[in-house]
Parts: sequence; C-alpha cells; structure tokens
Amino acid sequence: MVARTQAIEVVPYNPEWAHEFTRIKEYLLPYVDDLILAVEHVGSTSVPGLDAKPIIDLDLVMASYDVLPEIIERLAKIGYVHEGNQGIEGREAFKRIQEDEFMKYHLFVCPQDGKGFVEHLALRDYLCSHEADRQAYAELKNRLAGQHRNDRDAYGAGKTAFIQAILEKARAGADTSWYRRKQ
Repeated sequence: MVARTQAIEVVPYNPEWAHEFTRIKEYLLPYVDDLILAVEHVGSTSVPGLDAKPIIDLDLVMASYDVLPEIIERLAKIGYVHEGNQGIEGREAFKRIQEDEFMKYHLFVCPQDGKGFVEHLALRDYLCSHEADRQAYAELKNRLAGQHRNDRDAYGAGKTAFIQAILEKARAGADTSWYRRKQ
C-alpha cells in the first residue's frame, strides 16, 4: 500500500465541531431525507473532550441497501462521487468533488444494521462515557501523529488494536446500549 503524504494533524477537541456537523447535516437532508433514517456524527470529532484530526465524519443511515442506488444518484447531482466501501463492510464512502463552505469532512452511507455503522456508534458512545479510555486514545493518537506525520496508513494501523479493544469492551457489557438497539 502506498503511504499518503498529507500531514496528519491531531488537535484538541473543539466544541465548534458539533456545530459544523449540524451545518453539513442540514445541507444534506433536503436531498436524501426521504431515503434515510438518520444522520449521525461519528468519529473522534463527535466525542467531547477527545483530541482529533479536524475532519467531521458523518453517517447517513439507510434502512437497507435497496435505497443506495437512489442515494448515489441524488448525491451525484450535488457533487459527490461514490467510492465504494473502501474495504470496510457496511459503510459506503462518498467524496465531494467540488468546493463547499464546510470544514473538511468524510461522508458515509451505512445500513442501520451494518458492521461499519454499528461499530461507529459503539466506539463513539463508549468513548463519550469512559474518560480514562478517551484520554488513552487521545494520547495514542497524538503519539502516532508525531511518529507518522506523513504516513496516514501507519497512523491508522497504529490505532487498530486500541479500537478493537474498545469494541470488545463495549461488546462485553461495559456499555452495550448501542448493541441492544441492534438486536
């Protein structure tokens, strides 16, 4: 795999990220609201107090893949290209191909019971309610950003074991409200 060279920047939590998520959500809803169940703010910027790369992650949640072709078509009309699941089950990535007024963001479309979406919620909800693990994750991310400033693949790989451990804690019952909703 070729390393991506854009520098990695992890910054302290910014409460404006929640506002920016809302702005992007409100922009997208008129185009897809009748096809989706919800729009969720996920990723590190959705966790109050967590250091993060300043990039908003949004999941548009659909009932099933049956509506994905229509979502792809509608998003294409407003400047998004479908990039497939990028190797992550239950998560379809979209790239914005024109400038807009928002801070950098990643847009995903996920089925409500898809692994990608369920894990996004599990990680977010667990870190929101477990300060020690949230702090440990921030420290890890800052250390990795320093070590792999120009290698996004190594940065991401360095977080994998920690994320998997958090997901295991969530599955083991430390915080399973997200999981029970999906049963």
